Amino acid sequence: MLMLPLLLVSMDVSVLYFAVPEISADLEPTGTQQLWIFDIYGFVLAGLLMTMGALGDRIGRRRLLLCGAAAFGAASLLAAYAQSAETLIAARAVLGIGGATLMPSTMALVRTMFSDPRQRAQAIGLWSGVMTGGIALGSVMSGLLVEHFWWGSVFLVNLPAMVLLLVLGPLLLPESRNPSPGRFDLPSVPLSMAAVLPVVYGLKELPSEGWNVRYVVSITVGLLFAALFVHRQRTTASPMISPALFRGHGFTPALTLNTLSAFGMMGSALFTTQYLQSVLGKSALEAALWSLLPSVLIGAAAPVAAQLVQRGMERAHVVTAGFVISACGYGLLALAGTDSLWLVLAACGVMAAGIVVVMSLLTDLALSSAPVDRAGSASSLLETGTEFGGALGMAALGSIGTAVYRHAMPDTAPEPARETLGGALAVAAELPGRAGDALAAAARAAFTDGMRGAAIAGALLLLVAAGVAVAGLRHIRVRPETENAGQAEELSPSGA
Repeated sequence: MLMLPLLLVSMDVSVLYFAVPEISADLEPTGTQQLWIFDIYGFVLAGLLMTMGALGDRIGRRRLLLCGAAAFGAASLLAAYAQSAETLIAARAVLGIGGATLMPSTMALVRTMFSDPRQRAQAIGLWSGVMTGGIALGSVMSGLLVEHFWWGSVFLVNLPAMVLLLVLGPLLLPESRNPSPGRFDLPSVPLSMAAVLPVVYGLKELPSEGWNVRYVVSITVGLLFAALFVHRQRTTASPMISPALFRGHGFTPALTLNTLSAFGMMGSALFTTQYLQSVLGKSALEAALWSLLPSVLIGAAAPVAAQLVQRGMERAHVVTAGFVISACGYGLLALAGTDSLWLVLAACGVMAAGIVVVMSLLTDLALSSAPVDRAGSASSLLETGTEFGGALGMAALGSIGTAVYRHAMPDTAPEPARETLGGALAVAAELPGRAGDALAAAARAAFTDGMRGAAIAGALLLLVAAGVAVAGLRHIRVRPETENAGQAEELSPSGA
């Protein structure tokens, strides 16, 4: 029941990949509007995660989940039949609001529904696998639906699942909330959004636009608001995110390492999708279908990791092994040439499997370390960390890949060709005969060099993360529910 909304929320991140040409022809958006159609969903979702997680703790996670399902369904219907770009942008924004309620609510309900550590670890492993697989599945479903129906059908697939959730949710899902949450701190809402949105925006734009002053300023402004947000949480009587949550046994190292794992996951996606399409020449739908193959390893990774921990293996050792496995995936990617389809797919599978091992075990540790009363806040912090880590991975590894690409391109190449692979292929298409072929071949080789350079950097970072995991998670155990109940008293408003 909880996996359905999670799958759809994750799919909506990538569901527009193949619908853009049809949307452009039908609604005729400007360039700026087209960017907002793509980006506003992710921005709104990231900006509201902490707010919605804290709100769910106060009003009830099931209630918030059902409200989010209603909003998500209504926005999907509006988006499917949008008659203008402005309407579609507004609908995507409401979808982001709904997604921000669904993601932490599903994770928090998993925390409260499964009190047995073994069952909870298995449920969280399934949660992590569905979340990761949904992003890949979204692009494939988009291509299939647009090929046979009109572009609005990519949104209508959300409706049956949301109706099912609204009908069965009240019957099958238990309600849970913080019994003494205190006053909701409204000023923290704009502060949290002002902290998250400028940083995520700046980090996502840096790989394609470079170190533009606008994006550096955006990140700086976001960090300043982040400092103000942290200061308010530490000084107000009833904070939206209790600082005592970070004193939970294992919560802070789990949150930090989970952010690093998101760095590794999203840092590679920037290159592998372009590699399949622009280097190997696959169509967008072909690339999406090929990218589903690594999901076979992803599906098995989390359950295996949970079994290893339950059979007595140190969590720190399994998480460390996950980081090392993912680093090996980056190592395989560093061996790729300009015609290495199977090697790249194997690298993606190994890399993603290692990351899912890490994320599932760290999510279980973080939620188990947090008291049940703060499950929504803990879930939202994990999701926000994932957004930050993914954006930072794309920015850092993307910048490395771009720098290597520009260095590897011949000095005689036209300026647009020296900027991006897409620019080079566009220029090459206009050149006659062998000159165009030579430029395209040089650009593909340079891009592959950049991907290899970024892969080496990614592997090194994940090996550092493995070392941090060994040191930071050593001797940390999941505490029994009775201990977490006592910790909840420390986190209550009277003790905060």
